[in-house]
Amino acid sequence: MKRILTALALAACLPVAAQKYRGGVVDKTVATVGGETILISDIEEEVKQRRAGGLTSDRDIRCEILEAMMESKIFLMQARIDSLTVNTDAVESNLSQRIDWFRTQLGGDEEVEKYFGKPLYKLRQEWKKMLEEQSLTEQERYQVAGKIPEVTPYDVKQYMDTTAKEDLPVVPQKFQLSQICIYPDREAAAVAVKEKLLSLRERIMNGEKFSTLARIYSEDPGSARRGGELGMASKSIFWPVFSDAAMALRPGSVSQIVETPDGFHIIEVLEKKGDMFNARHILLKPQYTADDREKAFKRLDSLRTKISEGEITFEMAARFFSEDLPTRTNGGQMADPSTGSSYFDIDQMKPADYAAVKDLKEGEISAPVESLDNEGYLQGRSGNLVYKIIRVDKIIPAHTATFERDYTQILEQVELSKKMEAVDAFMNEKIKDTYIVIDPLFKECEFARDAWNKKK
Repeated sequence: MKRILTALALAACLPVAAQKYRGGVVDKTVATVGGETILISDIEEEVKQRRAGGLTSDRDIRCEILEAMMESKIFLMQARIDSLTVNTDAVESNLSQRIDWFRTQLGGDEEVEKYFGKPLYKLRQEWKKMLEEQSLTEQERYQVAGKIPEVTPYDVKQYMDTTAKEDLPVVPQKFQLSQICIYPDREAAAVAVKEKLLSLRERIMNGEKFSTLARIYSEDPGSARRGGELGMASKSIFWPVFSDAAMALRPGSVSQIVETPDGFHIIEVLEKKGDMFNARHILLKPQYTADDREKAFKRLDSLRTKISEGEITFEMAARFFSEDLPTRTNGGQMADPSTGSSYFDIDQMKPADYAAVKDLKEGEISAPVESLDNEGYLQGRSGNLVYKIIRVDKIIPAHTATFERDYTQILEQVELSKKMEAVDAFMNEKIKDTYIVIDPLFKECEFARDAWNKKK
């Protein structure tokens, strides 16, 4: 996913102290799984990567890493027996993303090499090997899980009959909804924000400091505090149009207006190094007025009245007047963008939408509400401002799952449970039959899978 400029500031990285093993920090094999070995350095490398990403654990992190690595070796050995092949395209893509992420987090190639204590070409080789093994491991895990027999209605019924009622899943309240949407005048708002940015750019060209104006005006809170500075980062983590504009600039020069899904920017490049750059930016987003809201609400109120009085159906009004294309073609019916389902759990609804419908009965239509659309949902963005009325088509109250009403949900749960059982059975059997040695350095570890504890 491309970096969202308005939401992120690069995380600070704390150097990790070397693990103090009894007898010093001498690299050695700490586990042998079949023909595969795990070194102290492998574990310490993973510790550094996790800490650079801000990941923590409520268990001993090195014990947790060792167990995960040993399980991966079991799958890896079986993948080789099964003659599985590496997905090279996925490996290359993941490798590039990994390198770019660390370069951005740590501030460039030199800082990455300093943090890991290795030249970048060596890290690239090691990470590529790790990702190739990971590709085989994931394929084998999927293959093991996929060997379960097809789950049948009989399996689901048996699960329901043998599971205590209090242990059955509780299905939360669900809503089926339709909407009619009107957008504010985006073109006028875009013109206004461009004029403001042009004015700021002119002030910069006339001698005012970019950093000062960024602190005052930029709507990217993460960088505004730093005078708009983003830090040295790979161009791949930004929106392409932003990166292209920045890479085309000479250090010290200021761009024309650049539009991204986050809004409108002007950019000042501070430094370029290969495909990395450090830049300042000022981000402004289109702003909408009370007049925009009032006009939209009046129009929606009028439609709501006509629907209530039977002059037009909700579906027909949606097809003719709604400005949200995905729902307009379906007569206004909404779908959860994450699942495609026409039913929404409460926690899947936008807060404004839920507030508008939570007290309504089936068939009732909300008053006009200001909310957000789903544009940019897959990129993790919150969406664009939109005004809407919402009809409650159906309400399914919260309830304990039943075979008749929630078959699909229970089927998925039974299938997942059987897949996990298949993986567990495979793993326990392989651990029992595989030559495994775990170094006494890790004898105090309490592994999550008891089969490993028996090997210590």
